[in-house]
Amino acid sequence: MLRAFSYVTDHTGFCGTIKNSPSDFVVTEIEMPEHLLRDIRAELLQKTSEAPLEQSSPRLQQPKKLRTESPGPRAEGCRGGAPSPSERDPSRAGGDCSASPNKNPREGEPELKSGLEEASVLDSLLGKPMSELLNKFACDLKNAWDLENNADAGTREFSLGPILDKKNRADLHSAVRQKFPFLVTLTKDNEMIVKGNADYRELCQLVTEKETSDFFKFLDAKLENSTFSFEPDGNKEHRKVVHHFINRKFGKLLETKSFTVTDVNDQPNMSIMVRFREKSWSRKRSAGGFQEKQDVYTAFTLQKENLETLEAIGFLAAELGVLPSDFSYTGIKDKKAITYQPMVVKKVTPERLKEIGSKMEKKGMRIHNIHSACQHLRLGQLKGNRFDIVVRDLKHHSHDSSADLKERISEAMENVETKGFVNYYGPQRFGQGQNVQTDQIGLALLNEKMVNAVKLFFTPEDTDDPVNNAKRYFLQTEDAKGALVMLPEFKVREKMLLRALNRYGVNHEGCTKGWLNIPHSMRIFYVHAYCSKIWNEAASYRLKIYGSKVVEGDLVFSEENDESVSLNDKVHVVTAAEESANKYSINQVVLPMVGHSIKYPSNKVGQWYHERLSKDELQMCKFRVSPLQLNIPGCYRPILKNVQNLSYFLEGSEKGIEDNYLNESKVSLHISFDLDPSCYATVCLREIMKCDF
Repeated sequence: MLRAFSYVTDHTGFCGTIKNSPSDFVVTEIEMPEHLLRDIRAELLQKTSEAPLEQSSPRLQQPKKLRTESPGPRAEGCRGGAPSPSERDPSRAGGDCSASPNKNPREGEPELKSGLEEASVLDSLLGKPMSELLNKFACDLKNAWDLENNADAGTREFSLGPILDKKNRADLHSAVRQKFPFLVTLTKDNEMIVKGNADYRELCQLVTEKETSDFFKFLDAKLENSTFSFEPDGNKEHRKVVHHFINRKFGKLLETKSFTVTDVNDQPNMSIMVRFREKSWSRKRSAGGFQEKQDVYTAFTLQKENLETLEAIGFLAAELGVLPSDFSYTGIKDKKAITYQPMVVKKVTPERLKEIGSKMEKKGMRIHNIHSACQHLRLGQLKGNRFDIVVRDLKHHSHDSSADLKERISEAMENVETKGFVNYYGPQRFGQGQNVQTDQIGLALLNEKMVNAVKLFFTPEDTDDPVNNAKRYFLQTEDAKGALVMLPEFKVREKMLLRALNRYGVNHEGCTKGWLNIPHSMRIFYVHAYCSKIWNEAASYRLKIYGSKVVEGDLVFSEENDESVSLNDKVHVVTAAEESANKYSINQVVLPMVGHSIKYPSNKVGQWYHERLSKDELQMCKFRVSPLQLNIPGCYRPILKNVQNLSYFLEGSEKGIEDNYLNESKVSLHISFDLDPSCYATVCLREIMKCDF
């Protein structure tokens, strides 16, 4: 993919092969020193405590006294078939009302009377007469729901009158829904209206009313880190219907997962667990303002061999019973390599992580340095990567008549150490060698062509194996369920997408929900791949027309460390006078990664960007894909980068190295160097060797 791109050095280079085995390409993340991390944490907490009130999550509340009970035994036991609602619970959406003395509570139903706490709150907010009228309305509505042919049950409303104080309205909304979870409240011109909750009634058709009531209390309380579990359900089709209902009604707020439990007969069964999506809990209210959420975090170093980063996370998530999005890391590492990288997993204790070590070794992973952490891993904590690489099969380029290969290697190392290399994104960023590359999927997502993006995602390679056979089958039949059965368990992203497509269909809406079903970091990865491709092309164009000279309209980056200065204010447009004075060097020039908050060079390069985006129908793109919750502000990337701590040696038999002359086939080159974050070793090697990989 980089074949036609530029070089910054002019030495001849040499040929060789890399990644002959994973041990020939070892990558180790360089972590920031612990004392600097402590400074970052202190600064982060200080900033958080100073955060203005309006930046907080509007949903978050102080924890309320809500008790979500563990599922109790079911009258009908485990489901053996797909029962109708009446078979599951003959009373269905009815409900006992404490104001109806002639009725007895039914099994599996909640008691409507929630205790003195909610009653006294409502009495104090509404006054006792109005509170009693509300209670009567609630009971009458529930009784009407029992009569299935009662046409006006869904349209009944009750007015609580005008409530002018905003805080009182908020308190009243909460109190009504906690006591009567089957009701919803809304405000019309300060007048509060109460009516039946259609979603509550619909869920009652699927599960017992006690489960429905507890679920809506859980939903309204929004307790941080809380989860809700439905009772064990052995019927897969019925679980699918419940999953579908929650995702359809509350998909932006909640996420669901089926997991194995032990039922009342001590038999393994399945249950649906519900929890709030992570974005809802970014901060927690406290007396002094807002502070970072408290949660269980465990840090560790992941060693993997011949595995993609996301594949490895998929294995770990499945074994630990958490979601892939519960892992944080600072970058995607090479597959055909041995890599070491720090990670942090949420909701898993160090003890639990240690338990799975032996199982993970069988999948090509080892877990080291396990310890408790206080937060997710953040990008600023990565200082860079250390690479230890072996280049084999050394030889001259075909156009090189020199007999001294050792001199060629020495010349190349010295040149790149002095001048650096063009800071291209490496071919692995785009899915090297694949029929469909990741940037093509990213472009489809930016254009909101959801179905096309899915089909590109499932485009198979020209090989006969379970993964590609499953992809081929899906493209031919659009049978997501059948493709799911064919796919191996470790293909986490594919399975996540197929489950949603099976539930919602292979159409625009279904494919949108499918993309939402995979973690945000995976969705944004494809869009970033497209932005990276544009940057690579822009860098080549810039070097082709201007070379290493800094010209008017170029962008240069200020080294100013003042965090109060915005990113764009740190980027300066070179003037004609500064060009004449040779004020800046090519090492200071940056190019924008496309996004909605960057500025472009004010020379031919800026014009090139606009023409290039128009070619992909993105001339009007806002770089926000709202349906997928993707926001691409853009950033700036230096055109050139330097290599640090470069060292090398030649290894071979005595016959391989004689009088400074190399017997090409018997000698290997061992290279070690450090690179800054987001720099690619294969790109640096390309500059050293003058060949593409």
